[in-house]
Amino acid sequence: MHRKHMILAVLVTALWGLNFPLTKLGLAHIDPLLLTGLRFALCALPWVFFVTRPKVAVHWLAAYGLIFGVAMWALINLGIAMGVPAGSASLLIQFSAFFTLAWGCLLFRERLTGTQLVGIALAATGLVGILAVSPGKTTTTGLLLLLISALAWSIGNVIIKLSKVKEIFAFVIWASLFAPIPLLSLAWWLHGTAAFVALAAQANAVVVFCLLFQVYAATHFCYWGWNYLLREYPVSRVAPLSLLIPVFGIASSALIVDEVPSGWEWLCIALILSALAVGMKPGRAVLGSKPVAAVH
Repeated sequence: MHRKHMILAVLVTALWGLNFPLTKLGLAHIDPLLLTGLRFALCALPWVFFVTRPKVAVHWLAAYGLIFGVAMWALINLGIAMGVPAGSASLLIQFSAFFTLAWGCLLFRERLTGTQLVGIALAATGLVGILAVSPGKTTTTGLLLLLISALAWSIGNVIIKLSKVKEIFAFVIWASLFAPIPLLSLAWWLHGTAAFVALAAQANAVVVFCLLFQVYAATHFCYWGWNYLLREYPVSRVAPLSLLIPVFGIASSALIVDEVPSGWEWLCIALILSALAVGMKPGRAVLGSKPVAAVH
């Protein structure tokens, strides 16, 4: 990989990792569903008036917008709001790699290798360890929401593949149009007008910075950069770099929100990181009928 592309990859993963503790800061002031709704509203507007709609059917845009905005990021924000450490959130969302492998096996008759099965077993062990030290029912529910969000991300990957979209940046912008109304409606249904009325008072500098970072850095720039790399290089060369996301996420969480994992949690984190690294290595197929790409 060229040096400039490696720098881009590190920058993208660093911004994605940093997004988790910054999100936690924003959630200290604003409802998670409202924050997510505002994020995707700003992701779409006013950019849909300047970016040409991608050449895919509307149902693919709607499906991805609902999965990406409502089923993925709303659940990530709810999980963090329920007490899941931001660093752990950045790690658990990486389970989407294994869910994506499973979808490839089930839907596209791709095959799983022995190393990928070992990776799944290691990841499951690390996850059970994290759940075992969860401080309470609320945080455990938050952890489960993070896993559902990882599943949602994997479904989003399947939608990208099935839609055969080429204009990824435009696709994200136009798909974001479908997320705000369901998110804001859910916030109103659960909390009434209180969250909206309090927004003016809660929208301090921290919330504004968090929101702008999520829109322009974590969504617009990072999704452009990541998909640019996927276009220029084989998936097998780019996908393993996603392992840097939880590294930056855990490190920045320790610095920004003072969330330092315990010794047992470090062991579980190491198991999951090892699982992701092992699962992306090639190996002999043991399940399925054709090779499966180690994609994230």
